[in-house]
Amino acid sequence: MTVSLMNAIFLLSLPGGGEWILIIVVVLLMFGGKKIPELMRGIGRGMREFNDAKANVKNEIEEGMKEKDKDDEIRRLRQQLEQQQQATKAS
Repeated sequence: MTVSLMNAIFLLSLPGGGEWILIIVVVLLMFGGKKIPELMRGIGRGMREFNDAKANVKNEIEEGMKEKDKDDEIRRLRQQLEQQQQATKAS
């Protein structure tokens, strides 16, 4: 069981120095020197859009949490006010 787990981990490891060179050569052959800057710009735009979307989702979640906290605080204050009003009526 542990041997198969270790094999799976080794299969998912990062490429070594020679493997990176092979990957770069294959990319150069497939896209050519003129297309690589365009490809990198596209990847950069995609990463920027992804990070922007991630930041927007994070901000929306934080705003929702702040709104919920405000609602909880309003609810707590209303309960205190009702309790004080009931105590005043009982007196």
